[in-house]
Amino acid sequence: MRIKFAVTLSSLLLILMRTIALFAQDADALRHFDYDQKAPLGIKEAAVEQRGDIAIHDISYTSPKGGVVPAYLVVPKGNGPFAAVIWGHWYWENSAMMNRKEFLDEAVALAHAGVVSLLTDGPIARPGHVEDKTPLSEQSATDLTQQIVDMRRGADLLLARPDVDPKRLAYVGHSYNASVGGYLSGIDKRFKAFVLMAGALSDEQDMKSKDVQDYRQKIGAEKFDAFVAKYSWFDPGKFVSHAAPATVFLQFGSQEKFLTPERARGYASIVSDPKQFKEYDAPHALNAEARRDRIAFLTEQLHLKPLDPALIAAVPDLVQPPDPK
Repeated sequence: MRIKFAVTLSSLLLILMRTIALFAQDADALRHFDYDQKAPLGIKEAAVEQRGDIAIHDISYTSPKGGVVPAYLVVPKGNGPFAAVIWGHWYWENSAMMNRKEFLDEAVALAHAGVVSLLTDGPIARPGHVEDKTPLSEQSATDLTQQIVDMRRGADLLLARPDVDPKRLAYVGHSYNASVGGYLSGIDKRFKAFVLMAGALSDEQDMKSKDVQDYRQKIGAEKFDAFVAKYSWFDPGKFVSHAAPATVFLQFGSQEKFLTPERARGYASIVSDPKQFKEYDAPHALNAEARRDRIAFLTEQLHLKPLDPALIAAVPDLVQPPDPK
């Protein structure tokens, strides 16, 4: 009887912690990411590829912000219950992996440990997207909002599956989609853990940098400040500082020009506990050590069976082409 009461009390405390984390934030900021969770998912399947016992479904689902979200759904053999991971790719312009392919091999490897994965193409990587290169374009905010909402809808898709354990959902995001994960961590409390790889996590921290101050002068201080004021609610630091009770693992490379080690540590200071931080002797693409650490973190957080090291070693490194800019 005491054990049952203790478990019930623990569950209530967890719910209370999540509620406090939400209400500690600005309700007006949170409403920007609202959508109809009861709307049909609109899942369509184009093809299925088998890699041994692992099935890779080429699917799409309806975006609450318009259009469809192209995605891979990687499913292990069996009935579950499986853990689940949503993966967000980087946007390195001349990379062949600037899309849902970036983490596909890693997701297939984790499927052997009992993980269902969803890997999406972000709005900028979708067919027909036309970039507005105007400085301080409103489109950047529109695209980012859509990506955040589309990832929340991806969580709906995974958690609607009878083979997914709703208590074991994680998110992995790289670069732009690490920032997306920062927002999600404060918005959507269904996630147990986040891996945020080499992504900007605080406008307030970035404003202190010479790069941003130089850009402010180039654009015009008045225009720049007006834009920043309009979107002050959109600072990822205001969300990732409320990630608890989810655990956040921050991975950064020491060879970065913009996301310097000093800036990375500044981001880490903002992220709520519990958190982990590690710096790698690597560029923006990170490296095999980061991948091993990432899989070890997910294994611990999602209570997975340990993967064969040979499967992890077989995942190819992400190639970082020269910066086209």
